[in-house]
Amino acid sequence: MNFEDEPVPGYPLPILPGHTSPGRFERVLRAGQFAVTSELAPPDSADPEDVLRRARVFHGYVDAINATDGSGANCHMSSLAVCALLTRVGYAPIMQISCRDKNRIAIQGDILGGAAMGVCNILCLTGDGVNAGDHPQALPVFDLDSMTLLTTARTLRDEHRFLSGRKITFAPRVLLGAAENPFTPPAQWRAQRLAKKVAAGAQFIQTQYCYDVPLLKAFMRQVEDLGLLDKVFILVGVGPLRSAKAAEWMRTHVPGLHIPDPVIERMAGATDGAREGRNLCIDLIQEIRAVPGVSGIHLMAYRQEESVAEIIDRSGVLAGRVPWYPGRDRAASEGIPSAGDRAASEGIPTVGDRAASEEIPSGGDPETNSNRKVS
Repeated sequence: MNFEDEPVPGYPLPILPGHTSPGRFERVLRAGQFAVTSELAPPDSADPEDVLRRARVFHGYVDAINATDGSGANCHMSSLAVCALLTRVGYAPIMQISCRDKNRIAIQGDILGGAAMGVCNILCLTGDGVNAGDHPQALPVFDLDSMTLLTTARTLRDEHRFLSGRKITFAPRVLLGAAENPFTPPAQWRAQRLAKKVAAGAQFIQTQYCYDVPLLKAFMRQVEDLGLLDKVFILVGVGPLRSAKAAEWMRTHVPGLHIPDPVIERMAGATDGAREGRNLCIDLIQEIRAVPGVSGIHLMAYRQEESVAEIIDRSGVLAGRVPWYPGRDRAASEGIPSAGDRAASEGIPTVGDRAASEEIPSGGDPETNSNRKVS
């Protein structure tokens, strides 16, 4: 999207009434657009180009990029450093903060530091235990958890003070988010837990992978019954599976991940598991988009990041718009083809092609999907 009050493309925007950040991501959400976010896996490297190269994969397909913070309790480049590199060239990062490795002093400093470098979005997480990762001998901190981290960030932003009470001269202007898992028992309490996170300060939610749309619909009805739909933006987690074997391993070994038997059976019956995983992801996106109250998707394609463009393009979920990326406006004016246009020229089938060959309903007008416009 283009905004009339945008000083320079990619630069922070003026904060509108009712907004808490100058970021593009909040603008997209509050404009009622169906938002798309994805995750950048931080490199095991000190080379900034490793980060920027990974970000380019998402050009024109995501509204914001999550910078993970020691995901799975494994060590990589820090979330704060990744965000600093991304904001330098104008990307809209979501800085994940895990409570596992830092106390409240360090975390408050990171929130201020991230905001000073242009970070407009923060995802507050408790974090995985150290035994889950490759440094089990590390000492866990957990001075805060996701709820108290949300409260801490909101205190910094809204009350202009540290938890100690000391005043802040310039508060961080950020949109606050949290994670939620609607797909594990006790399902009837998940919406209540979400309500507590909203009360603590969460303005957007990114969920665990969704492979069970009926469960999602039940969760969203509970969220609506609690009167939360006008208080929080919910982005549903999706991701492509590589194979039936990988799906079986994930649902056995990844805590909180629910993959129904019909999904495993569909993957097992495919001759090309990776392709069927992408097809399944596209079908899920199209179903999820129709669920009342859902504001977007969070596409997690771990080690399959190159598939993000194809999945988003074929799903039609952006409805023709092109999210901002460095060089987007120059590319549009000079007729440089998008990643989706290149995919089409290289013979990657569109959602309409697949729908025709596999008798699956299309998620949108293939002509619109392959000729997306800046809006």
